Amino acid sequence: MTEKKVKWNWTEDYIQGCNCDWGCPFNFNAPPTKGHCEGMTAWHIRKGRYGKVVLDGLNCAVAAKWPGQIHEGNGTAAVYIDERANHEQRDALIHIMSGKAGGLPFELIATTFSTFLEPRFISIDYKVAGKDSGIKIGDYMNVILEPMRNPVTGAIHKAQIVLPNGFIFEKGDVLSTKQCVVNDGPINFSYPGKNGHYAVVKYSGP
Repeated sequence: MTEKKVKWNWTEDYIQGCNCDWGCPFNFNAPPTKGHCEGMTAWHIRKGRYGKVVLDGLNCAVAAKWPGQIHEGNGTAAVYIDERANHEQRDALIHIMSGKAGGLPFELIATTFSTFLEPRFISIDYKVAGKDSGIKIGDYMNVILEPMRNPVTGAIHKAQIVLPNGFIFEKGDVLSTKQCVVNDGPINFSYPGKNGHYAVVKYSGP
């Protein structure tokens, strides 16, 4: 018997940092800058529900790597869940982020992973500050975003990406990683001065 899926929705602050140059070719269906992909994404849920389970104010994040382009698969993912979440909230977040709950972007991205590390329930220090947002998760993740700057004058360079059919975000700021460090088992990287994004997004499913 097929399990009945629970309707869910989020409105959240989204940040991303990765190993690609500013803008990230993934946004344009192009190969990653270095031929492989490593990065992180994180969400601060402003308002969210999974059925009757309220998810307001919780944080979660993913660190991931793929040996080639994302759609080619064989990726590895580490999932971090806000330790403040109760049992029902933890189950809901894992169900959503694993893609099992259905709905974009998680249902699609989950198909590209061959390995999910055991979820970590941990304190997540998420700074929601638009272009200066950042996140720290123990010794596992430390990411600080900042505006891009002109390499000659040092002046702030503002840019946005608009993707009418985007399933990660439809409109997002293009930023730079002042710091983008992950150190968790098989996922280890440091990418300062590389691509970053901030956006306010809405996801739902199934």
